[in-house]
Amino acid sequence: MFKWIIVGGGIQGVTMASYLIKQKKIAVEDLIIIDQHAEPLANWRRCTNAISMAYLRSPGVHHLDVNPFSLDAFAKNNVAGEAASFYGRYKRPSLLLFENHCDHLINDLELEQAWVQGTVEAVSKVTAGWQVHLQNAQKVQGENLVLAIGNSEQLSWPEWAAALKEQFQAPVHHIFDPSLPDFGEMTAPFTVIGGGITAVHLAMKLSALFPEQVTLLKRHPFRIRDFDSDPGWLGPKEQLPFRKAVSYQKRRNLIAQARHKGSIPRDLHIKLLHQQRKNKLRVEELQIHHARFEKDAIQLYDETGRMIQQSGTVLLATGFESMMPGGDWLPSVIKENGLQCANCGFPIVNGNLQWGQNLYVMGSLAELEIGPIAKNISGARQAAERIIQAQ
Repeated sequence: MFKWIIVGGGIQGVTMASYLIKQKKIAVEDLIIIDQHAEPLANWRRCTNAISMAYLRSPGVHHLDVNPFSLDAFAKNNVAGEAASFYGRYKRPSLLLFENHCDHLINDLELEQAWVQGTVEAVSKVTAGWQVHLQNAQKVQGENLVLAIGNSEQLSWPEWAAALKEQFQAPVHHIFDPSLPDFGEMTAPFTVIGGGITAVHLAMKLSALFPEQVTLLKRHPFRIRDFDSDPGWLGPKEQLPFRKAVSYQKRRNLIAQARHKGSIPRDLHIKLLHQQRKNKLRVEELQIHHARFEKDAIQLYDETGRMIQQSGTVLLATGFESMMPGGDWLPSVIKENGLQCANCGFPIVNGNLQWGQNLYVMGSLAELEIGPIAKNISGARQAAERIIQAQ
């Protein structure tokens, strides 16, 4: 039996592993990380590389290592040099630097020893801890279990796009779909749907590959924000009032109000405007009501029936559904173990993110305790710190 099982090998899970090992709570031999992908952070890399993100939105002190200045120290030893690795006054790291730092950390911790590729089918309580059942019939037992799962498989599709795909098998794709074809296999012109950071990154990438053949369609004016929630949520300024809210419905409302959904940082907006001025990219603010696929072209219409756009390929940058992760197996775990949930369905946990005996949560599962930053890198660090404090 292992001492710790972490379900999920993305940003949250690797951060938890980093804290457990570096804080001398366990050796890597006592840890198992279960993830459906072949290696750590695989889904993160696929999503960020799909849109060619150059710099992270978060500052350089937000990474997966315990020491907040670990990334800064790593950059100083990097051949690219510190100045080339960070951007702006918040010292946002380049994606290349961040991923190189992650690789260094993963190798240093020897996490490949703890890696088990598999899909969770069920989780059950046993006398000495928890047992995780995988779809390949493998079973793993551990004293402690951390659920570090996300909703990256729950892609958000507008109704008109889902109908278009289902009825006509039209060339409409979600940018974060694992089965996304190569851009070179797609038919121009392109229409990108969305107004947030993913949509802008994607539109700019496509406009570099296919100049004057890309249109970005958004429903609202650009929302210019440095971060996806106010920096006050990183510390006591916003967190203390949040935790004092006894009503979990009020906490849910505070989370919804705090998140700057569909926003972009100022520097990215400036780059987009530059692309527009060079006529490489068109941006329109329109609401799509329905669509048709005729003569190898996707036709997009507004609510009056006016055709507003014709495209060879539509790419959705519409994010993920805000629903409970673990939908296939987690409900039975909740029922069988009498785990507390709020009216929204999400876990009610204590200050150390403990949901049940030796059962802990991170990421979106912890947002009623951590707040709107729960799914971010900063939220992963705070969650790992809280879980460690309980040991």
